[in-house]
Amino acid sequence: MKLLKQLLDFYINSSIHVALSCFALVKVTYLMLNITTDNCVAFFAFFGTIVGYNFVKFDALARANKNKMRSQLKAITAFSLASLLLVIFCFFKLQNTAKISALIFLVFTILYTLPFFPNKKNARNWAGFKIYIVTICWVGVTVILPILNSEVAIQNAYYMITLERFLLIFTLILIFEIIDLKTDDPHLKTVPQQIGVKRTKILGFVLLTAFCGLGFFNSNSNIQISGLLLNFVIATVIALFLFVANENRSKYYTSFWVESAPIFWWLLSLTLK
Repeated sequence: MKLLKQLLDFYINSSIHVALSCFALVKVTYLMLNITTDNCVAFFAFFGTIVGYNFVKFDALARANKNKMRSQLKAITAFSLASLLLVIFCFFKLQNTAKISALIFLVFTILYTLPFFPNKKNARNWAGFKIYIVTICWVGVTVILPILNSEVAIQNAYYMITLERFLLIFTLILIFEIIDLKTDDPHLKTVPQQIGVKRTKILGFVLLTAFCGLGFFNSNSNIQISGLLLNFVIATVIALFLFVANENRSKYYTSFWVESAPIFWWLLSLTLK
């Protein structure tokens, strides 16, 4: 049992699970838009998420109980370096427009982690900005990057999917902010800190309703038939996670269960496809 817990902790702490969620969202984009799948984009998102997330949280992991984390940190570092090599390999397989887009989101990640100006905080600590930066990066990698790499003509449906994904990711992050309410620095001014947990949940429900409603405005009939059902199911799952979220939930609630929602969405999309 102890070994299983150690494996689960490594799986989560090394960002494999969140990377799999990002991978799944890329796959969902390809399925929903019915464009040619390029596994290089999906694996770029997967390994890039591992590198990006481990880069962001490495310092926090290193300072949290160093004796306990020492061996795990070494393994995570080695795993992250291997992932970095793989993400570089995948990067050079992308189309030029997709490469430019990927570099832009890399800048966002660096901005999120490191201060651009001396004696200034990084973007992660800018009051009220964290949720928007993270959402933009996820939407960019899981929607915009696959579309640009496919080099297809931009359609109205693509804009709609981008907006839908923004609403979905934003709502997922609201759940994380509710769970982290006790530990987040008050100066971060997260949504729950500013409007309270109850109003944050109401906001999330409104966004999920809008997410479902946008499907009716999609002019692509193939997306409308299957997409409406898929959107409703995933919105319901996330709404349930949001409804029972509170600051007393364990770390596994968000880092495993909530982050499993995109994976479930992908598997369900494959089934309906």
